[in-house]
Amino acid sequence: MPANLSPDYKKAEQAFRAARDDKERLTCLKDMLRTIPKHKGTEHLQADIKSRIKQLTEELAGPRKGASRTGPVHSIRPEGAAQIALLGAPNAGKSSLHVALTGSRADIGPYPHTTHEPMPGMLAFEDVLFQLIDLPAINADFMESWLPNALQPADAALLVVDIADPGCTDDLGAIVSRLSDKKITLVEAWPGLESTAENEISDDDNELPDPFRQYLPTLLIANKCELDPDPDAITILQELAGCAFPALAVSAKTGAGVDAIGPFLMRGLDLVRVYTKAPGKPAEMDRPFTIRAGATVLDVARLVHKDIAGSLRYARAWGQGVYDGQQVGPEHTPADRDVIELHMR
Repeated sequence: MPANLSPDYKKAEQAFRAARDDKERLTCLKDMLRTIPKHKGTEHLQADIKSRIKQLTEELAGPRKGASRTGPVHSIRPEGAAQIALLGAPNAGKSSLHVALTGSRADIGPYPHTTHEPMPGMLAFEDVLFQLIDLPAINADFMESWLPNALQPADAALLVVDIADPGCTDDLGAIVSRLSDKKITLVEAWPGLESTAENEISDDDNELPDPFRQYLPTLLIANKCELDPDPDAITILQELAGCAFPALAVSAKTGAGVDAIGPFLMRGLDLVRVYTKAPGKPAEMDRPFTIRAGATVLDVARLVHKDIAGSLRYARAWGQGVYDGQQVGPEHTPADRDVIELHMR
């Protein structure tokens, strides 16, 4: 039976996918339940939404009176321009790469499963910071039960493989498969890469979409390239594994190739830097706000402060496609490195 989902439901589902924390997700879930058409074709989805509302409500309420917490919080609140999940098999070198990119104090050892909890760190590219989360290893035999929930805030993933390990093909397939079973799909498409645009997911109004399946743009990181300098190794791996993720060859040990990760994330996620200034004062050029290409001045105002967004009247802009100080409306689309001056009512 066709779902015939209403525009209000689709809007609520889109808001759920964009939500950045559990409180926002709970609000969106309730909107989804309120607006979903009530008929036999949506019964399973209605039940799934109700189950997730119950689960999130209990998590946000905390432990019951007299009960102890079951363990640490595994979902890291996003910071910076985007949250990037670091995934990989045991001994692929995830934690070493995390240290090389962020300067974190992640545990590193020559034995598997040295990472037990999410480890956040900040990866700097020019004046933009990406939040990089090192997560426990995944293989065909084991994945932490909480790991799919930890991926909910992520905007993208770095999938690390040991390119010198003959078993890396099996590792790659196992990770993709195990996550897919938990409704986490690693995809080749990145919003800012034209070469992957044709792989973007499309909605079919005649089929009931799964609002709880997460699609993560994924960059394949061929680590330990110093041990296998074969330039065709990545291509061979992709052919054997049947995947076409964008890929970079790096060495967490020597630092080779790691400088390419930041620029790729900036381009792949289609990010735009916007600098703000107060009237009569110079722009704060060391503190950009980051938005996705196509976002508006109003979106920037929301990042600055919700009260400013609520009373925004217009802005003055400096940069691409405008003359210096040009007055623009809230729906104006800034370009990378534009400066805007927000004016309220």
